Amino acid sequence: MLIAGIDEAGRGPVFGPMVLAVCCIRKKDEEKLIDLGVKDSKLLPVKERERQFIEIKKLVNEFSSVHVPAEEIDSLRTRKSLNEIEAMRIGLLLNNLKQKPEIVFVDSPDIIEKNFSKRIKKYLNFDCIIKSEHKADLNYPIVSAASIIAKVERDSEIKKLAEKYGEIGSGYPGDEVTVKFLEEWMKKNNSLPEFARNSWDTSRRVLDKKFQRKLF
Repeated sequence: MLIAGIDEAGRGPVFGPMVLAVCCIRKKDEEKLIDLGVKDSKLLPVKERERQFIEIKKLVNEFSSVHVPAEEIDSLRTRKSLNEIEAMRIGLLLNNLKQKPEIVFVDSPDIIEKNFSKRIKKYLNFDCIIKSEHKADLNYPIVSAASIIAKVERDSEIKKLAEKYGEIGSGYPGDEVTVKFLEEWMKKNNSLPEFARNSWDTSRRVLDKKFQRKLF
């Protein structure tokens, strides 16, 4: 039986893309992922994530990812929720697989877990069982594998931005380095950087602050 796991990285940051990844493996081979030591990517040190990233791609039958840039997130959020955007892109990932899984395990962002399964099924062109659960990235090795793929790719994108624009922090709203960068950028450019999510509260607060100072 072919199973798949799906997870995302970068759902909440104000900077950079949201990355979604899918990994597929035969159920009988899932033990290999356990032996590798896969876990929710947030629980692994950077070097260990990067090591497992390479090994996971060798072990699984198939893997794929999709990057949803800040501009696209902002555009879609004018008419769809972030949960719906995520479900749309998961549907795309699954439809593009060469071999279709019988069961898909996915970390659910919806408060009611099963609602996310219903969202995803609207965008599928084949039949399968979708099990959406909270903390699926902790409970299912194949979802942990997808979590690692997504996290390493997301981190790589943030690193590229830092190389081009300077230290931007993690991109998360709670990161003081990120907020400071955003405020300094606004002072110099009077606009948000292209990799910032304009629809995020953090961006709006910085814009409002700038606007109020101009009025004063």
